Amino acid sequence: MLSYGMGDAGTGLAASQLGFYLFPFFTCAAGLPAFLAGSLLMVIKIWDAINDPLIGWLSDHTKSRWGPRLPWMIGAAAPLGISLAAIWWIPAGGITTKTFYYIFITILLMTAYTSVNLPFAALSTEITEETSIRTRLNAARFTGSIIAGLSGLIVAAGLVSSGSSGYTLMGKITGSIATLTTLISCWGLAPFAKKARKPSGTSEPLKLQINRILKNKLFHKIILLYLLLWCGLQLMQTVSLIYLQQVIKVPSGTSAWILIPFQISALLGLQFWSIYSNKYGRIAALFRGGSLWIGACLIAIFLPPISSGISMESFFIFNNLESLKFLTLLLIILLVGFGASTAYLIPWSLLPDAIDADPEKPAGIYTAWMVFIQKIGIGLSVWMLGVLLTFSGYKSSVDCFSLANSIDQPSTAITTIRICMGLIPSLLVAIGLLIMKDWINKKPSISV
Repeated sequence: MLSYGMGDAGTGLAASQLGFYLFPFFTCAAGLPAFLAGSLLMVIKIWDAINDPLIGWLSDHTKSRWGPRLPWMIGAAAPLGISLAAIWWIPAGGITTKTFYYIFITILLMTAYTSVNLPFAALSTEITEETSIRTRLNAARFTGSIIAGLSGLIVAAGLVSSGSSGYTLMGKITGSIATLTTLISCWGLAPFAKKARKPSGTSEPLKLQINRILKNKLFHKIILLYLLLWCGLQLMQTVSLIYLQQVIKVPSGTSAWILIPFQISALLGLQFWSIYSNKYGRIAALFRGGSLWIGACLIAIFLPPISSGISMESFFIFNNLESLKFLTLLLIILLVGFGASTAYLIPWSLLPDAIDADPEKPAGIYTAWMVFIQKIGIGLSVWMLGVLLTFSGYKSSVDCFSLANSIDQPSTAITTIRICMGLIPSLLVAIGLLIMKDWINKKPSISV
């Protein structure tokens, strides 16, 4: 469990920093317009999606004494760390030079990311066939992911205020962590991966893969749920710093630290929903957590801004209106994180049900297609964010400080940010719950 938990630490750290900071990094530190920043994020996700089926197929057909998965994780550990560090560096030159540089680096980063993450994810199905242990494995996986993401946010909060040099140092630190944790996980998982169930060695053309996916009705529901939950979560992550700084008017030096309670509550929620799902069922956990998530999102739409000129020390006295606003903001962030942790746990805990429904049980193919479809959806959602902000009149800047503290955004942009932070995610989660209302849940099994 410990080794499996560390396996998603490097990719989880990368996903957390990229999700929260890459869009603001592009629009202020690197000086890219909002539409171009959103388009870059879409290109990143589309490439990330395209390489998933290929690496999944190659992983299924890899032969080694340690099984088919570990060679990919070991080989991609160093490239993951190097490219994660390089993406936070700002090259000299204009917008065109920077754009091509970031396209090149993100292709390297996402290829290494998939080469670690996809074979690793397939192991949860192959190590054991017991539902309760699979749920615990996924809980361990995302516990490691969230703890690593939390450490990444702490590093970022302490460094990004320094500007471009802070981003560069952040990349070096987090890139080193990503490589080290991946290699340690491989060392710990080696004995189990060696004895794990092996995928079918037969070659399957793309057409047959698609036919296999189309016939699996359980997989259809799982992938729709995963797509909806993660599009909502990614949209909230991408717009969160903009929401805090330019809508709620939280000072820029504090807004980065406010992201940390979200990560902590998600970590606690992951443990809670893992226990809850093993006792009452995974769908029951999904509905409880999803309902909490929806309610917190709807409240976030209407939170009033904090008055300017208020010192951060006064927020923690709790004897005035501004401190009550700040307390409410923190409470909503905690509730969102606690409810949204079901997006990490439940879809991946349900995926083995769909894999087991297929007589050949090709875990790599199903894992690859699940991530492929999800990343296409996320890519389109973050691109749409850039489009919506552009048409709403959102103002970009090459100076992060002035963007956060001096530029007043038009009312249309403020309304758009509120909608992207609250209304759209709540609708996506609600649709996901409706899709799963007829799911026949397996009774939790008890391991001895």
